[in-house]
Parts: sequence; structure tokens; C-alpha cells
Amino acid sequence: MTDPAPIPCVQSAALTVLMTAEPAAKAACARRVAAQWRAGALALPACGAPVEAPDRPARPDKPVLAPPSAVPKRKLGSREGRFALLHAVAHIEFNAIDLAFDMVARFGGDARIADEDRASFIDDWIGVGDDEARHFVLLTDRLAALGGAYGDLAAHDGLWSAAEATRDDLPARLAIAPMVLEARGLDVTPVMITRLRAAGDEASAAALEIIYSEEVAHVAAGRRWFDAVAIAEGHDPRTRFQTLVRQYFRGALKQPFNIPARDRANLPEDWYAPLAELLD
Repeated sequence: MTDPAPIPCVQSAALTVLMTAEPAAKAACARRVAAQWRAGALALPACGAPVEAPDRPARPDKPVLAPPSAVPKRKLGSREGRFALLHAVAHIEFNAIDLAFDMVARFGGDARIADEDRASFIDDWIGVGDDEARHFVLLTDRLAALGGAYGDLAAHDGLWSAAEATRDDLPARLAIAPMVLEARGLDVTPVMITRLRAAGDEASAAALEIIYSEEVAHVAAGRRWFDAVAIAEGHDPRTRFQTLVRQYFRGALKQPFNIPARDRANLPEDWYAPLAELLD
């Protein structure tokens, strides 16, 4: 009798998502890996398991990446304006798939995650990646309904630039990606929803409603694991968060803040208010 084949590690499975370039295939791969993890078909990494993540994930030829100032902004009263907005959000969700699976592939074996908590850590970020893949598909469906596709417009690379800056620092990645950048999404998405409804695009507004409601849990996951890592390092979590944001995030945090949504994500105002820009 031959020995059964070893169960593949979830870090290696996450790497397959990162190394898939074509957008629809990446989203499908993310959903497939999430289903395998939930079915118990992927093994948990050991404490100290090495990083299984590239410096940069595979990317399609389009969209062309450009500085933020070169990315088109149009009024939402036109089809072109709504398309540009949804394309920008789709690009964020596409990058967010990789951010979640990079968390697994890069930090799944991090020794600051207690062994008894490692499965929960993986479960949270696999779940986030699955959500982001579903969100991306929702948005590409809306782009198709508006007569185009993801990649038709230029997009900026700011989100992955933040990932590259924090690739060797788990608490910094947790502070910047979910607790600053995704939390910013909680601030701005309700305004987008209102503007889309005012433009008569109920279907696009409904898609953003789903994304908005589920992003709260993503920010909450960032806060939960940031606390765990900061405490494991012997730091006060709030002070450590503020120190890391000042170190890794360029400029001040933008107001106004969606305080009720941030509160639902367990991100209290006294964590981020001292980092805000001053308003006249």
C-alpha cells in the first residue's frame, strides 16, 4: 500500500492566486482556493514556515498603470463617468484579492501568530480574499453592462506600492492595508452609492452596497490581528498603530471619517484622529 499524497499547504495554494495574471482567472482561482481551504483540503503552515510570496504578483497587460493624476475622473451623470468610477473600484478589488492571499503566503507561518490561532488567522484572510474576488466579479459584471471591461482605462498602482513597502513587516501590513486603506473605503463608499443612485444607476449602487457592508469585517480582521501581533511584540496596540502609520503612510489621513462604520469595525476614533489632516 502506498502512502497517501501529502496535503498541499495553504501557503502554496495562495501562491497560485498571486501568480495568476488574467483577472477573471485570478478571481476564480481565489474562490477555488477558499473552497479548498474550507473543505479541509489544504494544510496549515507550521510556525516559522518560509515566505511563499513574490515581491510582486502576476499582472495582466491591461489596465495600463499610471500616476493617480493621470487616471480619468468624470462626472457620474454620464455613462463614461459611472464606468470610470466602477473601473477604479474594480481595480482596488483586484489588488485586494492579491493583498489577502499575500497575507497568507507571506505571513501564514509568522511566529508572532500563536499556534493555536494560526488556523483562525488563515481563515480570516482566505475569507477576505474570497470576498474580494466576489466583489471584483460584481464590478466586472457592471462594467460589462455599461459596455466595457476591466482594463479599458488606466489605473494607479498606489495600493500595491503600499504592499511592497510593508512586505517584510506584518504589523505594518496590517496597519496600512486593512486599517488605513480599507478603512478609507468605509469613508468614501457611501458617497459613491448616493451619487450613483442620484444618477439613476441603482444596479451599480446595489453592488457597492454589498461591498461596503462586507468591508467592515475586513477592517475588523485587520484590527483583531494587529492587536494580537502588537501584544506578542510587547507593544501597546494603539501607540504602535500610530507609530507605524506615521512611518509607512505618506501624509495625513483624510477626513471626513465614517465614524459609525469604523466603530462597527472596532476601529476607535482615538486611534486614527491624531493622524488626520487639519481641516479649516
